[in-house]
Amino acid sequence: QVQLVESGGGLVQAGGSLRLSCAASGSIFSIGTMAWYRQAPGKQRELVAMITSGGSGGSTNYADSVKGRFTISRDNAKNTVYLQMNSLNAEDTAVYYCSADIISTVDVRTRHRYWGQGTQVTVSS
Repeated sequence: QVQLVESGGGLVQAGGSLRLSCAASGSIFSIGTMAWYRQAPGKQRELVAMITSGGSGGSTNYADSVKGRFTISRDNAKNTVYLQMNSLNAEDTAVYYCSADIISTVDVRTRHRYWGQGTQVTVSS
């Protein structure tokens, strides 16, 4: 009863920018940490950025490879997390997945991690 839907991926030239969005919907009681992961062909899925649910917009953490280029943010009123990606390079090519730690109204005693379906980001050099 909970879904995460990503959008915003695509093909971009090196040095360009993209903004990914991930909206959570369904039987949501509360959302905790939200994050973006990516998986390149032949590689393991890796954490790109995460943002907690703090009152002041949450605290953030980034993979070293994207620090200073990517910015994660969230809009709690819209149950949405964003990833602004600037100065993209070929190494950023991957399928990007969002995740969210959600307590559903179906069972408020348990928090589950939900995943989006993934969105392809391709950076041409």
